Amino acid sequence: MSTAFGKCYDPDGTRYGVPTYPWHFAPDGYATRRQLRDRGLRPGGQPIAAQVMRCHRGRKSGVQVAYLYRVDRARPVRPMTSRKWGALALAMLARRTCPQCRLDAGYVIPTSLGLCVSCAYPEEQRAA
Repeated sequence: MSTAFGKCYDPDGTRYGVPTYPWHFAPDGYATRRQLRDRGLRPGGQPIAAQVMRCHRGRKSGVQVAYLYRVDRARPVRPMTSRKWGALALAMLARRTCPQCRLDAGYVIPTSLGLCVSCAYPEEQRAA
């Protein structure tokens, strides 16, 4: 057994407080939030049941962790109401609207610019 595997294998939860498994070695019946969402489920208020861990050189802690939830305790995703759809549409419209010219740019305004491309680089627009 490699040292990385041994560091990440704690099925009793004595070392990390929750059962810990190496990446790709979690038992059946557990899923991450994204995996639950792909199945049309959500955690539904349940606590973290386990975690998967792997060594990661790019992280300060040296490990990457994904939390797992029990599939049998997961609940169905709540459907979007018409009010939620409307609020989402207004939020997306606000992200596409330039604060200077007040026009819908047709794309999400980059936060690095804060303006649409036409307002951020007016001299280049005149030359074209």
